[in-house]
Amino acid sequence: MTNRTIKQLVSGMPTQDGAGVSLTRIIGQRLLPNLDPFLMLDFFGSDKPDEYIAGFPPHPHRGFQTVTYMLKGKMRHRDSVGNEGIIEDGGIQWMNAGKGIIHEEMPQQTDGLLKGFQLWVNLPAKDKMSAPGYQDIQPDEVKTVSVGQGIEAKVLAGTLNGVSGPVNTARVKPLFTDLHWQADASATIPVAAGHSAFIYCYEGSLDVSGETIACGKLAVLNDGDEVDVTSSEAGKAILVAAAPIGEPVVQYGPFVMNTQAEIQQAITDYQQGRLTA
Repeated sequence: MTNRTIKQLVSGMPTQDGAGVSLTRIIGQRLLPNLDPFLMLDFFGSDKPDEYIAGFPPHPHRGFQTVTYMLKGKMRHRDSVGNEGIIEDGGIQWMNAGKGIIHEEMPQQTDGLLKGFQLWVNLPAKDKMSAPGYQDIQPDEVKTVSVGQGIEAKVLAGTLNGVSGPVNTARVKPLFTDLHWQADASATIPVAAGHSAFIYCYEGSLDVSGETIACGKLAVLNDGDEVDVTSSEAGKAILVAAAPIGEPVVQYGPFVMNTQAEIQQAITDYQQGRLTA
């Protein structure tokens, strides 16, 4: 067995997206442009309505998958395929944009805390023009498993210690877990060798093989088949991993393809109303 260590520690960059939603971009910025197959990771968390209330009005995507995981608050999804649903505390939405989809995500609250993540996961060339799809996972569908002393994992996607997450995605098969731990926790967590993997700590702090991930930091992990974690204080983090695709990535805003010509086609299709045809 080979322990994964920390390859890189990254701080997020404050930015805005949608109609002015304040968020922190961790993957998809200068310090970490991408981590194949992960294209973007945003963390949003505010109890100030003017920082989130305008939401993410209708906008297009092509060539990848989007994941929205709500920690606190409510977000409504609606798309051009006819899907509609509300993601609540602990719920997750996994959308395959494929050949093209137009969707919106709008807060369903006018006050209180809105907190969560959005992750973009690339698709291989053979699946970029696949049919769009949508999975709306409710909190009670997510199972929790103990992974060590004083540490549990909500398994959202993939399989950990014999427990499988409710997300069903055949094209890209990531491990997406939400770790919660108490003070003096310790665990050895299996992560498939050869997979790109990261941990983002959003409460407290976590040590990986003796090196600390502070709150608000993302740790890119070196290769290996397990990761040793400990902490002297209670906290929370997401651990995400997936096999790299290893193909060229050409991105223009919400379109992610393999060539510039394919990007131009996506722009033309959107402008001419053919993106979702």
